[in-house]
Amino acid sequence: MLRPGPLNLITDVPGIAVGHASDSRVGTGVTTLALDGLWSAGVDVRGGGPGLRETEALAPENLVGRVHAIVLAGGSVFGLAAADGVAAALSARGVGIQLRRGAPPIPIVPAAVLHDLGNGGDKAWGLAPPYRDLGLESLAAAAPQFMLGSVGAGTGAMAGLIKGGVGSVSIDLGDGLVVGALVAVNPVGSVLMPDGVSYWAWAFELDGEFGSQGPPRAGMDVSEPAPEQSRLRELGRLQAGANTTLGVVACSAALSTVECKRIAMMAHDGIARAVRPAHTPFDGDTLFALASGRVIIGDGEARAAQVARIGSAAADCVARAVARAVYYAKPGAAAINAAV
Repeated sequence: MLRPGPLNLITDVPGIAVGHASDSRVGTGVTTLALDGLWSAGVDVRGGGPGLRETEALAPENLVGRVHAIVLAGGSVFGLAAADGVAAALSARGVGIQLRRGAPPIPIVPAAVLHDLGNGGDKAWGLAPPYRDLGLESLAAAAPQFMLGSVGAGTGAMAGLIKGGVGSVSIDLGDGLVVGALVAVNPVGSVLMPDGVSYWAWAFELDGEFGSQGPPRAGMDVSEPAPEQSRLRELGRLQAGANTTLGVVACSAALSTVECKRIAMMAHDGIARAVRPAHTPFDGDTLFALASGRVIIGDGEARAAQVARIGSAAADCVARAVARAVYYAKPGAAAINAAV
């Protein structure tokens, strides 16, 4: 039976470090995934209100198709500035594409943001939003181990009518092939079934990673999966882009940009398994896929089968990570967070 990696975090994929920066006063934050080189990457957007930076650099028909880091942030459009800080810091370290001798290296740092502007905190920042500095701080904090729950990009997140946050998991497929996911969960839909206890993703849980709640009670009515619309409207969440599930899936395989795109597309099934409803006009659901290139997976039909296997594992990891984000964001979970 397949099991998670030793940390059960996306950093079980060798070469990834994750750092959070959280501002509790503002009620927002940034999460940066820093890579040990220029990795193949793809992106797929399924929500109706995304906020993005440099995703066109990952389009299969375009030139680059690879990244040095990925930034997830709160703050809606203001949060995109977090990638400015990360790009500047990486360039100062000598990380980036060198187009001309003596010119600054150019790091490729795509980003995606979620909307937490209405979820509390002091957002009266005038001409000085905090996100560039939070980006710098998150990169400086990048490490193999990191906290889950209401931290980083998930600091101000809500999942329907309850607290959202950051979740991460991994799966070891054997022979050096590892798949992991990290998500920032802020959807308009619900991560919990109508009983308010069971996770939609309960069937994908491994090793009690989000509480071992188990299957829902028999005969439960699931015909109305969404949170109460009147409450969502009251909170201002029934607006395009006011909600989002963002994420990154990663693997240790040697994949092309086109194959990473397929992995990102397949991984969105994990959001649909874990959140109801998902990919709505009010969400900006976006998933990036990364491949380190460490494990060669063959050619022809055997290669396509491996890509399918990785994509399937990525979808399962996303579903698990979504539930884990909410589990660790619950009141009283801070002590558990510290042990991750």
